[in-house]
Amino acid sequence: MATDHRKVSEQLAQEILLEDPNFLREIVERVLQETLEAEMTEHLGAAPYERAEGRTGHRNGYKPRALRTRVGTLNLLVPQDREGTFSTRLFSRYQRNEKALCLALMEMYVEGVSTRKVKNVTEELCGTSFSKSLVSSLAGSLDSELAAWRDRRLEAESYPYVFVDARYEKVRVHHKVVNRGVLVASGVRGDGFREVLGVGVADTESEATYQELFRSLKRRGLSGVQLVVSDDHEGLKSAIARHFQGASHQRCQVHYARNLLGMVGHARRKELGANLRAIFATSDRKQALTSAASVADKWRGKGNEKVACHLEEHIEECLSCLAFPESHRRRIRTTNGLERLNQEIKRRTRVVRIFPNERSCLRLVSALAVEQSEEWITGRRYLDMRELEGHCPEEERGAEGVIAHGTMS
Repeated sequence: MATDHRKVSEQLAQEILLEDPNFLREIVERVLQETLEAEMTEHLGAAPYERAEGRTGHRNGYKPRALRTRVGTLNLLVPQDREGTFSTRLFSRYQRNEKALCLALMEMYVEGVSTRKVKNVTEELCGTSFSKSLVSSLAGSLDSELAAWRDRRLEAESYPYVFVDARYEKVRVHHKVVNRGVLVASGVRGDGFREVLGVGVADTESEATYQELFRSLKRRGLSGVQLVVSDDHEGLKSAIARHFQGASHQRCQVHYARNLLGMVGHARRKELGANLRAIFATSDRKQALTSAASVADKWRGKGNEKVACHLEEHIEECLSCLAFPESHRRRIRTTNGLERLNQEIKRRTRVVRIFPNERSCLRLVSALAVEQSEEWITGRRYLDMRELEGHCPEEERGAEGVIAHGTMS
């Protein structure tokens, strides 16, 4: 219930931000000030005026700092300590994303391809006193930082679960507006924490582009993959089969349900959706297949041969998660774990609408991915991976769902 309330609050906040940025300025300012105070408390090992044995220093007033954001300029007070050892992580993380967004707007502005709305937003956030050379200089340092992150070594011993998803953004290429695929891969590490493994911007979503992504991940240290979760893109599945032989492929149940429900009229979707949920709720693979066969016969009897055939031919692709610990299945059956990052990407790119070039698109997506990955790694453990130790999915799933020799059994 708390999670639902939080999601509703975040959604409302995003809507308010888009409609009335000034409304949120004081709220954001207060939250960031509280974050600074919490960082200082953690650094010193004691709250203000607290007598603690583990205290490592003492507060020494504040230093004013203005932070320019999408909701306006925030006037913050950065805590200082007597020894001068405190350094906040807040500004570098926050401004990395803001800088990427502002650079995209500035590039459009100086190229003269922005709409009136983009011009107004750019002038509000960035002013007008900048040139192509300044934009290039600002972009250079940020691009170097983000490129280093994209090429970093993946340090975890294993990444048993890997999730792959894609979305499309509009980009200007040679004076034409084209769609570019934004590829994102995340993983659950052997210690149970999540991490954004890699991002990329490609001409198209194809087997070749996914192979390039997976080749990069493996070169950087990705190993121990047991399950790859994605949609049904043929090129993606072929790339998974080539690079993760012996791993299982889980077709995202949400994507599958969306495809199947599109085969029936609106009046019959509720019934078919309930049938699908019953299949996916089954904890045993054999029972799930039996249930799916029954549902297929039912819809064939209703005269919908297309739905029946689709269930018989493809439902098994959605059941690979049943070979893994039951407590993990809810989180490995779909690509929903990437939803928050994709929503944030969409929220930011909606301001830009059309990126001035591919570099600009990759810069903003990378900055958002860095922020999300840092939040995951330093946040709460996503899964208890001890349940996977000693668990042998091969014995439970037999040959079904295993990817080997470039094909799915």
